[in-house]
Amino acid sequence: MSQIAIVGGNGQVARHLISQLAAGGHQPVALVRNPSYTANLEALGARVRMLDIEQHDVDAFAAAFEGSDAVVFAAGGGPDGNLERKRTVDLGGALKSIDAARIAEVPRFVQISAIGVDLPLPDDTEPVWRAYVEAKRDADIALRESDLDWTILRPGRLTDDDGTGAVTIGDSVGRGDIPRADVAAAVVAVLDEPASAGHQWDLVGGETPIDQAVHGLVA
Repeated sequence: MSQIAIVGGNGQVARHLISQLAAGGHQPVALVRNPSYTANLEALGARVRMLDIEQHDVDAFAAAFEGSDAVVFAAGGGPDGNLERKRTVDLGGALKSIDAARIAEVPRFVQISAIGVDLPLPDDTEPVWRAYVEAKRDADIALRESDLDWTILRPGRLTDDDGTGAVTIGDSVGRGDIPRADVAAAVVAVLDEPASAGHQWDLVGGETPIDQAVHGLVA
C-alpha cells in the first residue's frame, strides 16, 4: 500500500481520486484547509490533514507530506474569477509543494495541469483566464526543472460526465473534453507506472483503456 498526499484534497478531481486510490489499496491523504470537509472525505477513504495552500509555508507543506510515497498536486484557484488566487493557489501552491516534496524526501510528484498552457495567448485574452494559463504554465516549468520524479497530466475541458475508463493521451493531442473521473483514473495509472516519471502528457476523452494507454506510452 502506498500513501498518496493530495494537495487540494476536496477538489472535484481529488474526490474521484480518493475513491479510486482507496479502492486500489492505496491510502490517500487529503490536504484541505477546512475541517468541515473531514467527514465526507473520510467516508471516501481518505485520511485528512489540514493545509492552507495560501497561508501555510513550505515547512507546513513538508509536514503534511510526511510518510507519503507520492504527492499529487490537484489544487486550483476555483472558478470565481479571482485573478490573484490563480497566482497564489495554482502557481504558489505548486511551487511550495515542489519545494516541500524535496524537504520531505517524497520524490514522486504528479501534477494536474491543463491542455495548451504553453501556447501563446491572444492579446485580448480575458485577464483571469490569462492569469490561470500563465500560472499553470509556470508551475509546469518549475516541476520539469526540478529533480523530482515528476509526471504532468494536461487534461482538456473537464466535465462531470460518468467516467468511461478510456482516453486519448500523448505528448500532444487535439483539444477535447474529459470526465473528471477519467482524469483521476489517469493519475492512478501514472502513479502505478514508475516509467511515467519524466513525462508530460495531454489527456482527453478517447477509446483506449486508461491503463493500456499509459503503459503504451512507456513500453
